[in-house]
Amino acid sequence: MAEAITIARPYATAAFAIANDKGELKKWSDLLAVLAQAVTDPSMQSVISSPSVSDEQVLGLLAELAGESMSEEAQNFLALLAENNRLQSLQYIAVIFEELLAEAEQIMTADVTTARALTPEQEGNISAALKKRLGRDITLNTSVDETLLGGAIIRAGDLIIDGSALGKLNRLANAIS
Repeated sequence: MAEAITIARPYATAAFAIANDKGELKKWSDLLAVLAQAVTDPSMQSVISSPSVSDEQVLGLLAELAGESMSEEAQNFLALLAENNRLQSLQYIAVIFEELLAEAEQIMTADVTTARALTPEQEGNISAALKKRLGRDITLNTSVDETLLGGAIIRAGDLIIDGSALGKLNRLANAIS
């Protein structure tokens, strides 16, 4: 997978640059999501890899799936991918594009796991504290794990904060032994 992401990164960067120059970031985001979903479908994968189906036919099929969101730049982008046998990389291109979009919009997603469901006020406090610390707007994904006993574990990018009771007990046990 690391190799696939390495291959996809320059294409995603190029797509982002095109979309940004045209002011069509949302349109390209939606387009890449549709195309990524299409190329991961097993029947579409067999069409793409079939030697009896030309690149033009595959591109026509993808353009039909994308509908009106398929601009001339998007067609050229897909043609380049097809020419370099990189249509299968569209799923990774879409993921990297979304990362670039989040970076440009200064948005970050934080995963918060708690022992009990958070109240809206608690979610707001966590979001505000993370925004202050990270300097970005924060979107929270919350989940409940009762084995934590209390507290929370927060993961936002490279930042991990383990404020759970279970984590504290484990750290205490390690310090004692």
